[in-house]
Amino acid sequence: MTPERARRIREVAALRQHDLTVIFEHVDDPHNIAACLRSCDAVGIAEVYIISKKEKQLSKLGKKSSASAAKWITIHHYFDAKECLNEVKKKYTKIYSTLLSPSSIDLFEMNFTQPIALLFGNEHEGVSIEASSLCDGNFMIPQVGMIQSLNISVACAVTLYEAFRQRKLAGFFK
Repeated sequence: MTPERARRIREVAALRQHDLTVIFEHVDDPHNIAACLRSCDAVGIAEVYIISKKEKQLSKLGKKSSASAAKWITIHHYFDAKECLNEVKKKYTKIYSTLLSPSSIDLFEMNFTQPIALLFGNEHEGVSIEASSLCDGNFMIPQVGMIQSLNISVACAVTLYEAFRQRKLAGFFK
């Protein structure tokens, strides 16, 4: 390893956000998770949680769409939402899920400077009722178009960059 490469790894590691994480629940397309992992790495997330259906564990996380981000992020894998979220609650103060409901908080009203986990559901049904009930609240990304949802990788990126913006303003990245 060159000294420049070692220096770059140390610099990036120093900016990792160990109190911000993402949880993916029953995401069907591994390319979607891979694209999300790329965004996670870009904003300094150190670990993510994946909840899979027992019959469908994700084994390939698309190297092309993730740009190999998976090798820089610790991935915790679960088959049970309750078990996963209970584990996440030991480390993160709040868990918020993406859910379109009257009680959901606008993304831009959320406080991302606290230890927080963000739960994203699958491409077809979103976050399950079980997982949502275990969260501290729900948030939505404001939209004015006819379609009321974004692709999971886009929703994840938009959310993470709002967290990045708030954390940068608060001095988390020096």
